[in-house]
Amino acid sequence: MSIILVVDDDTAHRTMLRTLLKGWTYEVDEADDGSVAVEKVHTRPYDAVLMDIRMVRMGGIEALRGMKAFNPAIPVLIMTAFSSVETAVEALKIGAYDYLTKPLDFDVLRLTLERMLDHTRLASENRTLRERLEGRGHTDIVGKSAAMLELAEMIHTVAPTDATVLISGESGTGKELVAHAIHAASARAEKPFVAVNCAALTDTLLESELFGHERGAFTGADKRREGRFMQADGGTLFLDEIGEIPLLLQSKLLRALQQGEVQRVGSDTVLNVNVRVIAATNRDLFEEVQAGTFREDLYYRLNVIGLRVPPLRERRDDIPLLADFFLRRFAEKNRKMVKGATPQAMDALVRHDWPGNVRELENAMERAVIMTTGEYITLRELPRNLSDAPLTDVPISATGEPALAGLSLDELERRAIMATLKECGDNKSEAARRLGITRATLHNKLRRYGME
Repeated sequence: MSIILVVDDDTAHRTMLRTLLKGWTYEVDEADDGSVAVEKVHTRPYDAVLMDIRMVRMGGIEALRGMKAFNPAIPVLIMTAFSSVETAVEALKIGAYDYLTKPLDFDVLRLTLERMLDHTRLASENRTLRERLEGRGHTDIVGKSAAMLELAEMIHTVAPTDATVLISGESGTGKELVAHAIHAASARAEKPFVAVNCAALTDTLLESELFGHERGAFTGADKRREGRFMQADGGTLFLDEIGEIPLLLQSKLLRALQQGEVQRVGSDTVLNVNVRVIAATNRDLFEEVQAGTFREDLYYRLNVIGLRVPPLRERRDDIPLLADFFLRRFAEKNRKMVKGATPQAMDALVRHDWPGNVRELENAMERAVIMTTGEYITLRELPRNLSDAPLTDVPISATGEPALAGLSLDELERRAIMATLKECGDNKSEAARRLGITRATLHNKLRRYGME
């Protein structure tokens, strides 16, 4: 049960909030002044703070500074009178999660609290998981599903050995991240990690890429070149799309794995290498063996340890964590003040099957962060195939054509506000976020257009 600290010097208002929050199954603690609230935050962990901005002894701004100095991660929701919106904006700059104007809209209060607590839980789960995985070298693997935790345990078990690993999984699931994690948690971590995409090169170039060549070995070979095996000596060689290696080259790769010996193209000299090989494929290599397109002995030599990275549709529990992870990465990269996604947007993310897996989700979140003009990503910023309902960015006439011609900017704005309020079920706070404005600005515009 989440614990909410209610801070307000108005006893009647505080009592009303306590009754309301307890009815929503929250545990409630109270403080009648900012200084008391700061002391309480020092002595007890709270999931959230709901605090008035104007109090007699210590106001909300000063109390917020004290709370954030002690615990920067504590989420604080500010309550303010309409006339004090500028002060509330100052609170946002200090680190408040959001603000609500009095008299409170209880539906908006409940929605904002739920979103704030969900965000806090996501951040906590993400941080805990990242700490757990970073201790094992899994720096970019994010997930709390049973399948991903099992994979993390397998990585932890396999990494310290020199066993060859075959990673299988659909395109975009993060097979190379798993390979990096194994290398980072191994005794070879300080040595090179060298990756080769076997599908990106012709047969001749792939042989030269892996084993190197002597000067004059083929047209264009104007100097001797070390191959990837030699470059990875002492470290790890990652062979992506291993199923694309032609049969003639498979026997040479098998010798390198079994004997630790390679020969440059055009050379008779045998070179010894000490390399751990991790391979990855999106194919069923056992079927390839049965079809005669992949050597059986090489398959078993590669598949000493087999790891499967599950597709995203099989671990939907991880989608909110991954979405939040990518949102924060791209918000920082693009210098955008994006706090999260609306419930409707997150629902669309979770329901989507993600045929492109984590890579597709990453691209979708990058696009959404770039396109959003508000603090929250909405359905409008997500790729259109993520929502069953058509997404329209402009008012549509009865003929199906954009109804823009001859309309003033004020009329366009009024129609945009009306359409957004309708989509949000008249939830003004949600509509303001979708429109990229504050709730106070929305109220001003509603009064201006006679809509309130």
